[in-house]
Amino acid sequence: MKLYIVSLAAGLLVGIIYALLQVRSPAPPAIALIGLLGILAGEQLVPIAKRLIAGEPVTVAWLRHECVAKITGVDTAPPDQTGKENA
Repeated sequence: MKLYIVSLAAGLLVGIIYALLQVRSPAPPAIALIGLLGILAGEQLVPIAKRLIAGEPVTVAWLRHECVAKITGVDTAPPDQTGKENA
């Protein structure tokens, strides 16, 4: 949660600086967010391609653990033996 707050604070700071300098943000917010999503998804194509070239299977479990975690920032590791999620 701390990371999200820091990210929001950094964005607010940049917004304040833009306002003080009287400049507009370089892209409309929706377009910028879609672009960021594209970057995150595109970054996952390289590990998938490497895995396919190496002849290793690309399973749903692997995608969920390796790719979804990096795109969403949510740890998808299975719980440890105590029943608590890994931190």
